[in-house]
Amino acid sequence: MKILVVDDEALLVKGIRFNLQNDGYEVITGSDGVQAVELARTQNPDLIVLDVMMPKLDGLGACSKIREFSDVPIILLTAKAGDMDKLLGFDQGADDYLTKPFNILELKARIRALLRRSTAAAVKAAPANELSGGGIRLDLDARNAYRGTEVVDLTAKEFDVIEFLMRNPNRVFSRENLLDTIWAYEYRSDIRTVDVHIRRLREKLEDNPAEPKHILTKWGVGYYFKK
Repeated sequence: MKILVVDDEALLVKGIRFNLQNDGYEVITGSDGVQAVELARTQNPDLIVLDVMMPKLDGLGACSKIREFSDVPIILLTAKAGDMDKLLGFDQGADDYLTKPFNILELKARIRALLRRSTAAAVKAAPANELSGGGIRLDLDARNAYRGTEVVDLTAKEFDVIEFLMRNPNRVFSRENLLDTIWAYEYRSDIRTVDVHIRRLREKLEDNPAEPKHILTKWGVGYYFKK
């Protein structure tokens, strides 16, 4: 899971990032509201922790702008504890509200609760003709692929490969397995065609193709999709 933390207090951000990374989350950070909106748009986080009082654009304004293109869960952090301030935050689209200073254990508990609800809602809403995982979504009827909200142009065989891997998450397939299943021996004489298609899929679907997080290699064995 990827979490975006945005606050102009550098030490607070450092502490939150350290604790969340220890729990296995991927953490990206920013220091003002403008960065928050841009990172939410480009990085497709699974949850956002957003300070209210920030330079350039405050947290309420950033929350409102993020809601124009995303329904990602948002936790607002603020030094103000008044009910009116909380209502303003909820009106702008926040899902939860935490007053500074706070216990990091409480923040982590709220993050877990929001992620559970978000994941459960996504599973319930997902139609049977879709596959999703790791920020990648496949519309099987239209044969369209998406990275976050961005449509990704895949060739027919690239789509076949990622569909097959996503239908069988965490299961390793050798190059020979993939050739036999997807190409039906068309390229049996050139096993490297599998490597080429995996490389292209990483370039198109992974945030960092050089360090993929979902389309992975089991060295000496084959390839698999980590959901």
